[in-house]
Amino acid sequence: MRLTILSFILMTSSIVSAQSKKELQAEVNQLKVTIEEMKKPKETLLDSEHKKVSYGLGVLMASNLKTQGGDSLDLESLTSGMKDALLGRPLKVSEQEAMAMVQPYMMKAMERKTAKMKEEGVRFCNENKSKEGVTVTSSGLQYKVLTKGTGKMPTTNSNVTVHYTGKLINGTVFDSSVERGQPANFGVTQVIAGWTEALQLMHEGDKWMLVIPSELAYGERGAGGQIPPHSTLIFEVELIKVN
Repeated sequence: MRLTILSFILMTSSIVSAQSKKELQAEVNQLKVTIEEMKKPKETLLDSEHKKVSYGLGVLMASNLKTQGGDSLDLESLTSGMKDALLGRPLKVSEQEAMAMVQPYMMKAMERKTAKMKEEGVRFCNENKSKEGVTVTSSGLQYKVLTKGTGKMPTTNSNVTVHYTGKLINGTVFDSSVERGQPANFGVTQVIAGWTEALQLMHEGDKWMLVIPSELAYGERGAGGQIPPHSTLIFEVELIKVN
């Protein structure tokens, strides 16, 4: 009899234990789902001018920080500092302390970003110049003829009509007359050095792929928030007309 009761107790304990494990596993699974949901960015509803302006200011600030090499900052700490300052709460770091820390940090961040851009640009040019059909000029300009034209060639005194698309080496399009649906007109000497050189080698009707090292493009200054300093640039250029 005692054995029977003991067996029943053990069997009941096993069932309860099995149920507890299942419940615990279900809770763990639900917690994982909750955590993943929390990780997803909340969509900001821009349903008023006030919200749109606030969001736009955030975009401008972030773009400026990214250009200066601040794209590795801790976003949680950054937003916490902004909230404390804007809401007048006690600051964990004073403005004077912040200035003393931020300036040297951002300078080093920019130096790292600049060195990386230079290295990536040199590597890209070295890899590209060995590709079939690529010509490298004495200045370092690289071009590949995509479509051959037979029309006039520009000089330094010419004005030209072109279609173009400009990209960074990571594929980001920063400017495109093709996307705008309107060709561009400018003087041959009114553009970056790589363009000035390439245009004088082209004929009307030519379409070329250009790879322009940073020293023939915007160099150490970059261009606005779209082209970082020391960027090697890629252009697809169609010379439509020499005016």
